[in-house]
Amino acid sequence: MAAALGMVSTAMAAPDNAATWTGKVAALATPWTADVSPSHALPEYPRPQLARPSVDHPQWLSLNGLWQFASSDAKAPPPFGQALKSRALVPYPIESVLSGVQQHSDFMFYRRLVDIPASYTAHGQHVRLNFGAVAQDATVYVNGTQVARHTGGYTSFSADITSALHAQGPQEIVVAVHAPVDGANVMVGKQRLKPEGIFYTAASGIWQSVWLEPVPATSLAQLDFTPAPSLDAFTITSKIDGSRDGATLHVTAYADGKPVGDASGPAGQPLRLAIAHPHPWSPQDPFLYSFKATLTQGDQRDEVTSYAGLRTIGIAKVAGRNRIVLNGKPTFLLATLDQGYWPDGIYTAPTDEALKFDIQKTKDLGFNTIRKHIKVEPARWYYWADRMGLMVWQDMPALPNGHNDKLSDADKAGFRADVTAIVDQLKGETSIIGWIPFNEGWGQWSIPAAAELSAQIKKLDPSRLVDARSGANCCDTKGDPHAGDVIDVHDYQGPGLPEPDAERAAIDGEHGGLTLGVPGHVWPNTPINPYGAVKDRDALNAGYVANTAVLRDKGVPKGMSGSVYTQTTDVEGEHNGLFTYDRKVEKVDEAQVRAINEATIRAFAQP
Repeated sequence: MAAALGMVSTAMAAPDNAATWTGKVAALATPWTADVSPSHALPEYPRPQLARPSVDHPQWLSLNGLWQFASSDAKAPPPFGQALKSRALVPYPIESVLSGVQQHSDFMFYRRLVDIPASYTAHGQHVRLNFGAVAQDATVYVNGTQVARHTGGYTSFSADITSALHAQGPQEIVVAVHAPVDGANVMVGKQRLKPEGIFYTAASGIWQSVWLEPVPATSLAQLDFTPAPSLDAFTITSKIDGSRDGATLHVTAYADGKPVGDASGPAGQPLRLAIAHPHPWSPQDPFLYSFKATLTQGDQRDEVTSYAGLRTIGIAKVAGRNRIVLNGKPTFLLATLDQGYWPDGIYTAPTDEALKFDIQKTKDLGFNTIRKHIKVEPARWYYWADRMGLMVWQDMPALPNGHNDKLSDADKAGFRADVTAIVDQLKGETSIIGWIPFNEGWGQWSIPAAAELSAQIKKLDPSRLVDARSGANCCDTKGDPHAGDVIDVHDYQGPGLPEPDAERAAIDGEHGGLTLGVPGHVWPNTPINPYGAVKDRDALNAGYVANTAVLRDKGVPKGMSGSVYTQTTDVEGEHNGLFTYDRKVEKVDEAQVRAINEATIRAFAQP
């Protein structure tokens, strides 16, 4: 049956049950499973929008690889100076086969001894220890000294560890983690300790890259580039580690390697950088400017590179109806629902090529948008979306308790704080065009909560859309919050056909879900969770084309501005993907899907 469905080219590179670096056989392997090893665990520089790597003299040190590991309990003290018996491959969640652990623990310790190059502390430099993400609560020690405490499983954090370093010899790093998953009212998305239906295996511990880099005493911590509404300039905002006294920031923009503008000013203050002969970003032409930024304080300089695209997103009247406009032009946001799960790495793609694969295939199928569903991705995922030209609806990971009007004030405050942290971290990504705080009311404690979070996000980031509640018509009695920039309904199989109102554009935030399991390519011991089964590949193709044709023929005339098809790949018990969960079988005919998708997008472009 797999042969009848058509194998993707990468499927030939690995057997269906590839062995991992431990010798364990993955229950469901991807084409990249066997590429992962202790010496090859996501070696790419993790943060493309604030990069310090140098080809000749690398200015960063990856700490991805084998760490000592031990599960624990809440009362266990950190194991300073003690070798731990087990090993975990960072940065793969401990429940994953790629981690080598393959079991959950609410409490755990990671330990590693690191030799830091002498050059990292020469000439007054400081050493920063960076974590892409750790789920959920992490306390970091260097040589027995606490250097960081971070809560929130979806955001990055960093610590200056210089004062904790020994003058010579290996440095001991210990990370203590608490990962309650569905035992506390914290953001966990679709993770469950007992996965079933639309909820999946938990992903705990260190699940994004860890690295060291030397920096000056005053250094750049973040750079964001917000396009001007006129599409001829960027507003640059920066965050600084260390004292800003007397520090200045100079930024030069480049187009195809040639300088096209620059700006200078006091560090930490907004800068306006005008662009000569501006070139907007769009899915059809995902042009990105590159930047060189230099932070100067006295005789110290911190130099980084970055990138961004010029694009605006908003709501405008088109033929009397509110529609979504990209760069001032009406655009239909035709999306897939993308869960970001992997059978070998769970939350963490096995390799950068794998991470890129899902985005590239979405593009190849003719979609121009991805809804990143109930999860935040590593920075390199957004880099590929920026570079390939996919717009992104960014969900907030949900609380674990579904529809709950009994959350404590502390739970609500924690959720608000995590939302702020996620928006703040991702607001420089060109691909992200909108934020979704609640899906179908999950974790939403009242009708006003969706309006409140919508206003909170809009204040943090007025340059993007906010979908206050995806699925305003779905799943409980809370209903439409009458807030945000879009009306969003869910309709399986659908599609739903909402119309814009006086203030908002309209989209179908979830529809489709046509189910086709492929023997040999499904997650073991899980029942199929169908939204509507089809008998074979021909029926799936016909169903997808017919479903999308309704959007083209009825949704566009009603003034709809977008849709989200469920989903990019199968995930555990859900077999409704355009690809199987292992990414080895493309279940639809690419040409047919691309043709109807492109026709739908073209129809909307004609007001």
